[in-house]
Amino acid sequence: MTAGPLPEMSVEEAGRTAGRVLEEVGRAVVGNRHALRLVLATVLAGGHVLLEDLPGLGKTLAARSLATALGLDFARAQFTPDLLPADLTGSYLFHQHSGEMVFRPGPVHTQVLLADEINRTPPKTQAALLEAMQEHQVTVEGVTHPLGSPFVVLATANPVEHEGTYPLPEAQLDRFLTRVSFGYPAADDELDVVLRRVARRREEVALDAVTDAEGVLAMQACVETVGVEESVGRYCVDLAAATRAHRDTAVGASPRGSLALVLLARAWALLEGRDFVVPEDVKTVAPAVLAHRLVLRPELWLGGGSGAEVVRDVLGSVPTPSTSGSDHGASAGAR
Repeated sequence: MTAGPLPEMSVEEAGRTAGRVLEEVGRAVVGNRHALRLVLATVLAGGHVLLEDLPGLGKTLAARSLATALGLDFARAQFTPDLLPADLTGSYLFHQHSGEMVFRPGPVHTQVLLADEINRTPPKTQAALLEAMQEHQVTVEGVTHPLGSPFVVLATANPVEHEGTYPLPEAQLDRFLTRVSFGYPAADDELDVVLRRVARRREEVALDAVTDAEGVLAMQACVETVGVEESVGRYCVDLAAATRAHRDTAVGASPRGSLALVLLARAWALLEGRDFVVPEDVKTVAPAVLAHRLVLRPELWLGGGSGAEVVRDVLGSVPTPSTSGSDHGASAGAR
């Protein structure tokens, strides 16, 4: 945890720093630029990311590379069916020399936690992670231990293997600010991966830290200064409301979904070097923010329907507001 006042940073400076972070991560992770920007925007918005994708597409590499470029501590927890909450949060051990019970922190006591294959662990352990994500603290034997700051969870899930898994409940999915998928790389990008590996003659890619924990906190504080016109805030609310009224949804996005839209749109605007949000920012981040918050009607499960299709329909049906740009400094109170 950092101490003392944070360094002051303008939106332009924060945007340039974020750009350098993405360039550094790009030395290890080829392609997937849009997905990486979404992950970084989520970190800058103070949220957590669910990386749901097939094996071998760079989820772990992206998480580790991002932590390195941001200058943050990194820990990985492999979620298995026998993982206990104490294995994640830490536990008390008897210290023979002092005769006292001493707390041994678990992997959650870090700044960037990779929760690998989160859907392979039972709900009891998932709940322990949920407390850390929501409250930035863990409770062990009745004692609360605060976590440091910044604290980000990057969780991975394999969407095609269901045997021996424990699907995340909707309440926990809702705690992830975004759900991001990398997808298969383009042929040229995949060739670039192969050629880079052959050229460096080793597996690891050595990255440099672009910033540090104080710098990340300063960028997060800078996101909070990005302005949101009332019309854009109402647009986010209308999009969330439209998912509730959509014919294919049993449960639409909650008010947390509309708030998440505003939060991530602010971070996306910062990445673009702007100190105000435009509707296009909202449209860009909407699929990653809203799709995983929707519960489809049961009859659509076998038909291949998806939350992403609902979001596309909603974006096409809800009128896009016009913004003046002159009063973009006025916030819609979206925090």
